Amino acid sequence: MHIAKDRIDVRMDIPGAVIRQHLDFGDASGYGKLSGEFFSLAAGVDTTPLFQGLEGNQCQCPHWGFVLSGQLTTTDGEGRRETIKAHDLFYWPPGHNVKVDADAEIVMFSPQHEHSHVIDHMIDKLKA
Repeated sequence: MHIAKDRIDVRMDIPGAVIRQHLDFGDASGYGKLSGEFFSLAAGVDTTPLFQGLEGNQCQCPHWGFVLSGQLTTTDGEGRRETIKAHDLFYWPPGHNVKVDADAEIVMFSPQHEHSHVIDHMIDKLKA
């Protein structure tokens, strides 16, 4: 299965961030359905305020992905940081925040139920 970037549904489009999510992109035993996601993120974007109110004030969904361009740094609940950059494969376990260090485009695969909950939470935070 494949899908072109411009055919992936835009779930959130705000200055500095475009989040695309295609549901039912696959199945990972134990997690159920996966979504395939393409994020375009501007330098300076920080998920910390958008994740306020989630468990631990962090994204509790795991993600597997690839950085097409740019650089991002994750911070976990213990304060540990990890920086990823263009052409890196990554896995982010549950319990993280993300800061965009340089304009970035990433492709991620996430358990759709869990990540849809996080995206919906971010959308609700922006409406408030």
